[in-house]
Amino acid sequence: MKHPLISMMHRLLAYCPGSGFSLHPVPDLALSNGTTQSRYAPDKSTCSFTCEGKGFPLSAGWYVLSFHLMYAGDNSFDSVLYANNGCEAWSLPPYVAQGAHQYLIRFPFSVTHLRLDSVDPESGFTPCRLRLRRVGRLEAAWRMWRVVRRGLPASEGHVTQVFYTKLWQCLKGRLSRRQCGQWLRSQYMKNIGHDASYKRWLTLYDPGKVQAQRKDCPLVSILLPVYNTPETFLRCCLDSVLAQTWKHWELCVADDASTNPELRKVLQEYAARDTRIRVTWRAHNGHISAASNSALELARGEYVALLDHDDELHPAALTIVMDAWAHHPSWRMVYTDEDKIDEEGQRYDPYFKPDLNEELFLGQNFICHLMVYQRQLLRESGGFREGLEGSQDWDLALRCCERLSADQIGHVPVVLYHWRAIAGSTALDPQEKGYIHAAGRRALSDCLARRQERAEVLDVEGLPNMFRIRHTLPDPVPKVSIIIPTRDKVHLLRQCVDSILQRSTYPDYEIVVVDNQSSETQTLECLAAYGRDPRMRVLRNNGSFNYSRINNEAVASCRGELICLLNNDTQVITPDWLEELVSHALRPRVGAVGAMLYYSNNTIQHAGVVIGLHGVAAHLYHGKPRGFTGPFGRARLTQSVTAVTGACLLVRREIYWDVGGLDESLKVAFNDVDFCLRLRERGYRNVWTPFAELYHFESLSRGYEDTVEKRQRFAAESRLMTERWGHLMENDPAYNPNLSLCDEPFSLAFSPRPWRREIFERSSRAWRE
Repeated sequence: MKHPLISMMHRLLAYCPGSGFSLHPVPDLALSNGTTQSRYAPDKSTCSFTCEGKGFPLSAGWYVLSFHLMYAGDNSFDSVLYANNGCEAWSLPPYVAQGAHQYLIRFPFSVTHLRLDSVDPESGFTPCRLRLRRVGRLEAAWRMWRVVRRGLPASEGHVTQVFYTKLWQCLKGRLSRRQCGQWLRSQYMKNIGHDASYKRWLTLYDPGKVQAQRKDCPLVSILLPVYNTPETFLRCCLDSVLAQTWKHWELCVADDASTNPELRKVLQEYAARDTRIRVTWRAHNGHISAASNSALELARGEYVALLDHDDELHPAALTIVMDAWAHHPSWRMVYTDEDKIDEEGQRYDPYFKPDLNEELFLGQNFICHLMVYQRQLLRESGGFREGLEGSQDWDLALRCCERLSADQIGHVPVVLYHWRAIAGSTALDPQEKGYIHAAGRRALSDCLARRQERAEVLDVEGLPNMFRIRHTLPDPVPKVSIIIPTRDKVHLLRQCVDSILQRSTYPDYEIVVVDNQSSETQTLECLAAYGRDPRMRVLRNNGSFNYSRINNEAVASCRGELICLLNNDTQVITPDWLEELVSHALRPRVGAVGAMLYYSNNTIQHAGVVIGLHGVAAHLYHGKPRGFTGPFGRARLTQSVTAVTGACLLVRREIYWDVGGLDESLKVAFNDVDFCLRLRERGYRNVWTPFAELYHFESLSRGYEDTVEKRQRFAAESRLMTERWGHLMENDPAYNPNLSLCDEPFSLAFSPRPWRREIFERSSRAWRE
């Protein structure tokens, strides 16, 4: 028998049915033939239905989604619910059963309209009404708990024990509330059969054998250096070239004096099969750089693509790249997204890359596969350098980039290259070939020398083939003005100031404390003492709290060449935090520089900001443990980001005023994001570094958005940001359109967003500036 309180709760909920929405097909759907029901069969891979009803707008939060499904056939039904401007709100679990279904979903932002897409249904289906009922966090947690608890396998005691151990950690406070929620939600998703795997993503969104659209058909020369390649994988590689839907290619093969006689037979077989395959036989083994140059000597095409001897190209690789190139005639080199492929041909571990990101590219060779160049550019750059074997492609790309402006380097965010992961390959184990790391270090050192930058290349512990560039500071160093707004909470202010004074090794800085209406006696006494310290100044600001105005007025009185905006609820960890931030801020065309911030429990609070994520903007790696590597090492590498938090933001004073400072109409939220976007609009790059670390005890002084007035103010600031920057919010260049804006950062998007758009047009500055 159910508990009386639970029964009463269910009866009360019955009186709150929520909002009902009817589904209406978009105009390009038609009624299926031979049926009397309202079944709709699409004439393309995806069909869409708009949700219409009186329930809009739906405020952010948790909802119970209820619907009834009817469809023909025995096929599984894949569908995605989209909110507002196309952001995926919920990827419905694939299932076969027809009838009533109910799921718990969360909207991270206010929803004004919804659309339901069914993906590749082979049979028609009956549109149904959707119902959404708002629930609180406690009910959402209770519903997820019930599903998870029912799904525990009674026969597997260790699974149950792990579950209750994790639950006990949550209850004892060893995990943060966010971590508890993430864990419970992940368990819930597993139990309802929600499949957000890459395998399913490929089934739904892999481009397939796309045919070329451009009318002109330039020749693409594919360079393929080979040496004792296992026959199986060499055949797979060659077959992937023959399968290209772009027919205007030539394969330039350079055999680097292989000792395996079977390899020669295979190459001769394929050359006899297709005249577009041309082979040169090197007399002596010269390693991959020399072999690649030999292949380049065979090339006759206007464009050159690079292919390793055991990897594979997607069938539409050349077609998609060349079609994109036709839309961007200024490009001179292009890279694409990639994944790995195992010995059985299974694809996994996709790398969905950012657009051109200079700082990240100086830390890892993220643009590696697939690379396509103008042949003339390769000749101008001198081809492949011998002595850089293992990182010869990174060295080549660095030298080519130095000759180009940002708008000449294209990124096609489609997985078009499959990197073979087998025993002995760096795809399977980055430490397999130690000489690659040394070659990468030399390629970066030579790059910095060519650019006449005073910097050193350092290893990143635990990340082979990845590096940190530490730039040398001028002598003397410029003065930094550290601005700390505060109101009471003197223990926070003391903790922040003491950490700066006791731990910072930077020789020239001033601390400017801006007091906004403090009234506690201890705070006033502390501020009076600070006013007597020659390293500090105290400014009074008696107006209502406006973070932007407070900082703008403080900057106007500062003496430093560099401005550091710092929250009073922060604490310095790394002594050279200012050296690290300043070293980047002094570089040409760098705007704001941000740091790695942790909560008190050593989980990540800030590691860069993605715009459009969870509505307007959100932090990367939020809640992940300290030392978290992130996808492909990105959480531990310096990189360009679209925005950084104002909790710790350093910028040159002249640049601060160049964009007009912080926007005072954004009193509390998003003023830092707006500031960074205006910097990008002026052609500056914003940089985040993990090598300047601080604690951030977020919102302890100002508080949370926990009143009606605060929530209304936050909603108004969100609307302002959407109106001003909404055209950019689906296309953060430091992110990727294949990654979700609604779920956890770097999770897969169902479905990918459009990517053929020109954004941040004014940020196309020369790489070498």
